Amino acid sequence: MPPPDTLRLRFRQMASSDLDAMAGLLGDPKVMQFYPMPKTRDQAATWIAWNEKNYTDHGYGLWIIETLAGDFVGDCGLTWQDVNGVSKLEVGYHVGTVWQGRGFATEAAAACRDFARELGGVPELVAIIHPENRASERVAEKIGMRRIEDDRGGHLPTRRVLSLRL
Repeated sequence: MPPPDTLRLRFRQMASSDLDAMAGLLGDPKVMQFYPMPKTRDQAATWIAWNEKNYTDHGYGLWIIETLAGDFVGDCGLTWQDVNGVSKLEVGYHVGTVWQGRGFATEAAAACRDFARELGGVPELVAIIHPENRASERVAEKIGMRRIEDDRGGHLPTRRVLSLRL
């Protein structure tokens, strides 16, 4: 079950029928600027399958975010991530370039933060952010997160970890 609608957005589970939209989002060099590279269509399909598994395993994952009129905005939600060898619940978000700069990422991330609080049993929510991605860091700060450490694991460069006690 996704978070409830916000003033401007609604959430729903990803499905294979979202492949065109997700391939466009995850294949956009601007959206994926702080990833090693944009994702291919096959990688976008794998992304959708990963989230479908998350819904089954955890009851949540990254959801499609749309305007209340039904326009595709991006994805936002909760996934378990490894941070320096410890599994932590992360709020993640990707917003299409035409929707950036309008507060949609903050609105969606705040709804997911509130949803995480309602889950219970999870003491902390994190955001894992490339150190040069100031826009994403501002979103995390606006929902109450503060930088706590750097994640040095994995195949990606060192990333900032912001956290919020739930």
